[in-house]
Amino acid sequence: MSVFDDTRKPYLPDEAATLALGAALAQAVRPGLVVFLEGDLGAGKTTLTRGMLRALGYAGRVKSPTYTLVEPYTLSNLYLYHFDLYRFHDPLEWEDAGFRDYFNPQSVCLIEWADKAEGLLPSPDLLIRLAPEGQGRRAEIVAATPLGTECLARLALN
Repeated sequence: MSVFDDTRKPYLPDEAATLALGAALAQAVRPGLVVFLEGDLGAGKTTLTRGMLRALGYAGRVKSPTYTLVEPYTLSNLYLYHFDLYRFHDPLEWEDAGFRDYFNPQSVCLIEWADKAEGLLPSPDLLIRLAPEGQGRRAEIVAATPLGTECLARLALN
């Protein structure tokens, strides 16, 4: 039995590389997955999500849900919800918004600024951190559950 490394740290030199990582993630995700996306404003969280959605066959506009709080996407074999909790001032706003029902075995939930609802969100299966490095950025992808480990094992990075 081999020991699996539960963390990947690809370097993303440009936007195209961020979109490509999103496309690779699209092939690895499965329904029921909860993903926290971490990084400063402009770090590439929505670009990564756009890459995932394009690879899953979504051709419409992909925008940051900063003002809408959640953008739902229905794809052929899955429901994907992209949350942005940046504007939350109190974790209880999560409860008031009624988002808990979105987290179910049929959906993939991507959450930006998860710390704004700390203690109320389900634990992440994957944690993806994006941080500036050199002229690009470094992604750190951490599997936090067995489902996250399965996803990371399927992730094909060049």
